[in-house]
Amino acid sequence: MIASLDSLLTSSPEIRHGRLCIAGTGITVHRIAIWYKLGHSAEEITRQYPHLSLAGVYAALAHYHANRTEIDAEIEADEAQA
Repeated sequence: MIASLDSLLTSSPEIRHGRLCIAGTGITVHRIAIWYKLGHSAEEITRQYPHLSLAGVYAALAHYHANRTEIDAEIEADEAQA
């Protein structure tokens, strides 16, 4: 069965305040973006977190790049609150 990109990312109000996550993991696109911005490649992320699929990480990165301005602003706001 061929996986669609839509099936790799999901959101639910009960999980991570409704933020988009890699399906079945609870790892948000925001978290992947932070690791990416720290210099980690998709391959490094999946080596560090083997429960993540490479396809899921790349889907998260594609979503991040398509929405970079908004996601970066949300990350900055989260860091300011911490």
